Amino acid sequence: MYKIKEKEKLFIYTGPDGSGRKTVAKMVATAFDMETVLSYTTRAPRHYEQNGEDYHFVSEETFKNMQDREEFLESVEIDGIYYGIREQDIVKAFESHNLVYLTLNPEGTEKLKKMYEDRVMRFFIYADRETVINRQKEREDNEADIERHMKHYDEIMQYKNYCEHSFENYDLPQVSFQISEVIEKFLDRDVIVTDY
Repeated sequence: MYKIKEKEKLFIYTGPDGSGRKTVAKMVATAFDMETVLSYTTRAPRHYEQNGEDYHFVSEETFKNMQDREEFLESVEIDGIYYGIREQDIVKAFESHNLVYLTLNPEGTEKLKKMYEDRVMRFFIYADRETVINRQKEREDNEADIERHMKHYDEIMQYKNYCEHSFENYDLPQVSFQISEVIEKFLDRDVIVTDY
């Protein structure tokens, strides 16, 4: 397991699909020198997704071979679809940046929190059920995907209480600004602590 160094921090965005986690995460990252690490997944790309930009899309066989070689820092299986973060990608991201962010489901988030404890800050991004459904329809997700996501909505929402911070994403610039403020304070506090 990669050992996170003193100044290195991992920010994880989680929450229901369609809550805008990725968009918020990208906006916040522009305010800081933050690098992201993409998950590997066995699901097919949606029509608006790019391989190597949204996820690394791989076959189940490739994924399982990577698992056998213990390449993943964490991996989960949800509804027969596999997701995982490659340890080497985290190592590479930390080589050039102290701050790294990920967008993960609660299972993956929890695994990394247990591994890295106070080096991880979790942001739970959510919207009400109707908004989430509408956003998925707007991006033209198919009905089967929407149904699959909504099946997990209530269960995912329960994870909100476990995260350090939670934000209802009703106004993207506003939420991004609020999260940036939280990170700013967190980093400042860290600097003060290390001065002693």
